[in-house]
Amino acid sequence: MVKFFSLQVSVLQNQEILPSTEVICGDILLSTSFMSEFFSQLLKSQNTRSEMAENGLLHHGKVLTVDTMNPNVKRVEYAVRGPIVQRALQIEKELKEGVKKPFTEVIKANIGDCHAMGQKPITFFRQVLALCSYPELLEDNKFPEDVKNRARRILQACAGRSLGAYSASQGIELVRRDVAQYIERRDGGIPCNPDNIYLTAGASDAIMTMLKLLVSGEGPSRTGVMISIPQYPLYSAALAELAAVQINYYLDEEKCWSLDVSELRRALEAARKHCRPRVLCIINPGNPTGKAYLHLQQLADALIQSDLQEVLCLSRESVYQDNVYAEGCQFHSFKKVLFEMGPEYSDKLELASFHSTSKCYMGECGFRGGYMEVVNLDPEVKVQLTKLVSVRLCPSVPGQALLDLVVNPPQPGEPSYGTFIKERSHTLEVLAEKAKMTQEILNQVPGITCNPVQGAMYTFPQIQLPPKAIAEAKEKGQAPDMFYCMKLLEEKGICLVPGSGFGQRDGTYHFRMTILPPTEKLKIVLDKVKEFHQSFTEQYS
Repeated sequence: MVKFFSLQVSVLQNQEILPSTEVICGDILLSTSFMSEFFSQLLKSQNTRSEMAENGLLHHGKVLTVDTMNPNVKRVEYAVRGPIVQRALQIEKELKEGVKKPFTEVIKANIGDCHAMGQKPITFFRQVLALCSYPELLEDNKFPEDVKNRARRILQACAGRSLGAYSASQGIELVRRDVAQYIERRDGGIPCNPDNIYLTAGASDAIMTMLKLLVSGEGPSRTGVMISIPQYPLYSAALAELAAVQINYYLDEEKCWSLDVSELRRALEAARKHCRPRVLCIINPGNPTGKAYLHLQQLADALIQSDLQEVLCLSRESVYQDNVYAEGCQFHSFKKVLFEMGPEYSDKLELASFHSTSKCYMGECGFRGGYMEVVNLDPEVKVQLTKLVSVRLCPSVPGQALLDLVVNPPQPGEPSYGTFIKERSHTLEVLAEKAKMTQEILNQVPGITCNPVQGAMYTFPQIQLPPKAIAEAKEKGQAPDMFYCMKLLEEKGICLVPGSGFGQRDGTYHFRMTILPPTEKLKIVLDKVKEFHQSFTEQYS
């Protein structure tokens, strides 16, 4: 295919390729004389369309325009990388060009990109990946023996003993077995079948895949998906792209973003009037709220014993399972809770849960490693799921290798164990300290209310905005918290995400920020937010 496009440019621009030359395009052998004639006619057609456009006979010569493109795509919004972030990138460019600002750098606290915020990679992971990527290093005596053994084990499971080869579409069998054993250990011995494990390009890709399977129908029979408000914008973006019906259920901010089963039922009953609710999405610990739902039995019981049993549960809880900071709290998976309630529960609920190498103490976002476990999925639907993932050939093989290290880390007695435990513990301890610091400093600011950051790596404080500021924002056609965050960026160089990008109750305003920047830089962020909020309030009072 590369030869084809290279030859295409030569034919169109240079006209110097010999007629006898031939090139393979897919499974078709094409001569350059044929290709020259084809592109010549194509150019004549383009010129004719251009002349017609100049004479007013055609409005434009483009096949794909904003008017003709998929309308669902135009409805997609993703606030985490939205207008605020685009402006932040522009400001960074301006700073490099010497433009004077009231600050010397933009601090991005808008996204959970751990390593971009300075979090250090885990040595063991990077060492094994280095050997897997360049096996000649296996002869280097600088690497511990357990690192070499792990690299050999992974490479033996790869086609051609190379990370550059495709894997099976469901993922490398060795890694799926290791993931299943990891889940069994995590959940206290509850069985996990490797055939129910799908390795994925992070959690987001897997969630999109499941939603594609679930969305169907037209009008009142269209699939409805229940998502918490505030929500992670992946869900609203995916539902817009798939033209599914978004069903909002609101978390209780006054009770530390708690999930009330009665609110789930309210949302469900209201939705039945215009769609068919089929999916419930849960994030635990929560993004963007930082809430850790530690008592899932009530929710599981409600799902099984009430009308909520008709929905399939998409649980993104495992992604932040190591990021639980609240004192005395411990992560329990939704699957574990169901199975502890007995087969009358665990045999009924259809569940898909997701984990990723991007968060927790790993923070390896760029490798796009992750897995999905499906429970109680119809066997015929499972065949269709396998077919769907096959279209994408396979997830990132380096990401699969990294995932294997996450679910099967160094063990006591191995050379790398001490360093691994030290690095893992330090990363999580620092995150816990920053979670506490963020809550304490923000709550010192009049007009900002911040719930405890119990888990994950975000906070979602409520901000009180003066009526004049709200009015000016509306005059500019902006959501009030977007107006606030944009001014914060322009004046202080702090990049946050407005709460309106995640959903919030009418009349309330928030922003989401990560707790990921290094401690000293996070203090700068919090101090600048404090200064800005006070001056903003005075300006518009």
